[in-house]
Amino acid sequence: MSRGVISTVNRREYLAAACSTGVIATAGCSAIGDEQTLSDPTVHGDSSGRKTLVFTTTDGDIGKFGASSYVSSGVIDVPIEIWHREGTAVKAIKLRVWMPEVARESPAEVALTSPVEGDSSSPPSVALYTPDRGPGTVIEISDLDDLADETISILKLLVKPTAETATTLTIHATIGLTSSGILEDDYALDGDLQLTYSERNN
Repeated sequence: MSRGVISTVNRREYLAAACSTGVIATAGCSAIGDEQTLSDPTVHGDSSGRKTLVFTTTDGDIGKFGASSYVSSGVIDVPIEIWHREGTAVKAIKLRVWMPEVARESPAEVALTSPVEGDSSSPPSVALYTPDRGPGTVIEISDLDDLADETISILKLLVKPTAETATTLTIHATIGLTSSGILEDDYALDGDLQLTYSERNN
């Protein structure tokens, strides 16, 4: 884990920080009991550089994971938004972050900024770590309380590349959704979102 984490941002904002280097992700679609895994999302983008993973079934959109970004003083700011269908709640969020060009030799520094809490609840449980197997920074968020029922748009990642050749950021998102209906499935949303920062070469 890196000791020097993004000096240009107020350290009090951090909930956690670590180094990111790489990850191997799997794909597919499966159903286990009452939980359905959706891992073949479509990717939507717009002119502002924002990209969104859209997870659907034959019943329509189930959830969306979107990220926009900008570079300031060498740090990549990545605001995140998670939308989910009415009648579902976010059980847990797991993000794995890495920059493929320098995944092993020059890991980027990654932080999650605060506040990460609802209007009337305590902060959720947050863990940030480098896994034993395979490089990459993993961020896990659970116990979301009143945030679970809302569109979550207060999460932001800060990423500081340690090499000029690093211009691509990949986020592997796994989001657990629970359904309020007795006969409704729970869902695990699983997919990769890739963002490119060509301006870092200028």
